Amino acid sequence: MTMRRAWAALVVLSLAAFAFVTTELLPIGLLAVMAPDLDRSRSQVGLLVSGYAVVVVLASIPLTLLTQRVPRRQLLTVTMVLFAAANLAGALAPTYEMLAGARLITALTQALFWSVSAPAVTGLFPVGKRGRVVALFGVGPALAPVLGVPICTWLGQQTGWRSAFVLMAAFGVVTAVAVAALLPSYRPEAGGAARGTAPDRRKFRIIVLVTAVGITGFLTFYTYVTPFLLDVSGFGDAALAPLLFVAGAAGTLGTVAVSRTLDRHPVGSMLVPLAIGAIALLGLAALGGLRPVTVVLLAGQGLAYAAFATALQNRMLQVAPGSTDLASATLGSAFNIGIAAGSLAGGALLSAHGPRPLALTGGLLVVAAVALLAADRRSTVSECNKPANQIH
Repeated sequence: MTMRRAWAALVVLSLAAFAFVTTELLPIGLLAVMAPDLDRSRSQVGLLVSGYAVVVVLASIPLTLLTQRVPRRQLLTVTMVLFAAANLAGALAPTYEMLAGARLITALTQALFWSVSAPAVTGLFPVGKRGRVVALFGVGPALAPVLGVPICTWLGQQTGWRSAFVLMAAFGVVTAVAVAALLPSYRPEAGGAARGTAPDRRKFRIIVLVTAVGITGFLTFYTYVTPFLLDVSGFGDAALAPLLFVAGAAGTLGTVAVSRTLDRHPVGSMLVPLAIGAIALLGLAALGGLRPVTVVLLAGQGLAYAAFATALQNRMLQVAPGSTDLASATLGSAFNIGIAAGSLAGGALLSAHGPRPLALTGGLLVVAAVALLAADRRSTVSECNKPANQIH
């Protein structure tokens, strides 16, 4: 396979990831349009997002096990076709229940996509380029909140929410054709990233735990960033879209920036974004009433979240103790557990105490993730520095 074709396949799969993240978040931007049309409350429409995450958690590992012998080109092509069909079914759904069913199928395709896409695309490149490849793959999902959701929200407001789902269905069809044309057909075990480059079960367990704790912290705040910005920082409604764009754009910048350090400093590439995220969230807790400071800290939080997510994928490809597909599925489940737990924790805090404690609670959870990762790094360094006759 030529390098030109490999880079083209990387771009296509990054765009597919963009489509999945945009689709997952669609109901958030279209709440006000979908709720009256479906005769449901906004909280019920919001369940289309949280329920989606729960399905991804439950389905990732089983689906990966069921499809572990299917060649990647065929598997990812069918996955994108089903993604397109489910979005079209959602666009045509006459009732809330049928839309929820269509979202269930979409969530199943996302669970499988995230489990196999990163190993499939990185396996096309030499090991020395893995960090750069992972980071470039991460640009697609990082752009989804910046471009995908706002575009679909605007389209849904102008022509009805169903048109946004039709757009995602068309995007899925085009992506399926491109995947079929560009991705080589090989059995999963034959891919260049089928196994971790430095398998380590203990290190993998640590990053799974760090993922769940850290993402819970980020999402405790970010799920309810709107009421925080309105009630604590004192911004008006008109400022929300630009502020969220700033956070999303910073996330894209973070994804690109971390690509320079992934190969040489894989653990540091996780630690530094986590530390930046903790500082940003604790800073928001203390200084969230100062608007200029809030803008800077919000950007820092967005940068940290995206860079950390990219570094996690890269580290998984190194320390996966067995199949990288199963490792990716496990990491994806931990990530979505963090999304769901953060949403629940933030919702409980918001109901009981208002938005002010969100940043503090989220920041403390991210600090806990930093401590876990730093402690594991210190123990690894200490073990490596022991004389050979003391290591058992």
